[in-house]
Amino acid sequence: MKITAAFFGLAAAIASVQAAPATSGLAAAPLVQPKTYTLPVQVNPSFSRSAKASVWKTANKYQKYVQSKKTSVLASTGSVNMTDVQNDVECDHQYYGIVKVGTPPQSFKLDFDTGSSDLWFASTLCSSTCSGKTKYDSSKSSTYKKDGRSWSITYGDGSASSGILATDTVNLGGFSIKSQTIELAKKISTSFSSDPIDGLLGLAFDSITTVSGVKTPVDNLISQKLISKPQFGVFLGKQSNGGGGEYVFGGYDSTKFNGKLTTVPVDNSQGFWGITVSSATINSRSVSSSFSAIIDTGTTLLLFTNSVAAKVAAAYGATDNGDGTYAISCDASTLSPLSFKINGATFSIPAEDLIFENDSGSCIAGFGYASLPFAILGDVFIKNNYVVFQQTSSPSVQIASIA
Repeated sequence: MKITAAFFGLAAAIASVQAAPATSGLAAAPLVQPKTYTLPVQVNPSFSRSAKASVWKTANKYQKYVQSKKTSVLASTGSVNMTDVQNDVECDHQYYGIVKVGTPPQSFKLDFDTGSSDLWFASTLCSSTCSGKTKYDSSKSSTYKKDGRSWSITYGDGSASSGILATDTVNLGGFSIKSQTIELAKKISTSFSSDPIDGLLGLAFDSITTVSGVKTPVDNLISQKLISKPQFGVFLGKQSNGGGGEYVFGGYDSTKFNGKLTTVPVDNSQGFWGITVSSATINSRSVSSSFSAIIDTGTTLLLFTNSVAAKVAAAYGATDNGDGTYAISCDASTLSPLSFKINGATFSIPAEDLIFENDSGSCIAGFGYASLPFAILGDVFIKNNYVVFQQTSSPSVQIASIA
């Protein structure tokens, strides 16, 4: 399905619902055309390129899966200076979209995250830790309903985001989700406190919501028949091309990629968009056999298992910094693309994108590790490959190289 949309700032382009013409003098029932909604995402102006910060943030996010203490310094104490890391992490959310909540609508900058399932944001219940953020005010919404149950997300550094549940109308890309459960923050974690992002919109499966039984926005888009197909397409733009991007709910934008989409089965047993990568190659030379991976828009880097990361690093002559990151050559002409074989198709990361951070001639790679039992294909992968997430009874993703 091809979608053409013009974007003005943060305004969403919405596919119209049309009625079929009357025939034979009889009024025909309205014919609802397939509904798709395109929501632009913007580059966070406060985003700071820090590979160490990205690894730290991801280790916190997936703390329950961390297998060894090698990167635990990123989430507790040890050789890494936590003050410096936390200051970096506060600006580690690269993209955000505008989501409107309530009646009349209140607008929030949210991090769209396929690696989590909660919808939470700052509220007027929050004091010092929400300074500088837009706060949801329940007293100003006629569609607000109290729930009262509490929620809390604790991160590996000991910080937490917490508050209470409520329901309200959520406007996502131009359509209204009725009675969506929202999480109103009374306190937010250190990794969000100084970032201009107001909260997070999770796009993973509802089996991992903080409060059991809560339906995600995508669940409700489907159940309320707001979209005709249970899918959303993700395009994340590169800084060299102006940045920004878009989420298309109910379809995808075929102008954003080359060739055909490859369908890949998803293992959502852990609540994530999990896939199998058959191999990783550099210059047609295999550097890794099959491994499991999660496609996560909320993670900046490519993070491999420790063993796969070591093999990839060795192939590039990269040096382990001991904090989940690698020092790599700053000369992209000396590097070859990193390619992944996924369900029979090949998807690549160009050499220039393997250099994530350049600090006065010292460069850090766009890949690393976090002592996890699976890899995470974050924004470094998604910026180069269009992904369609299909939330059906047998979930899958479709992937194609970016145009």
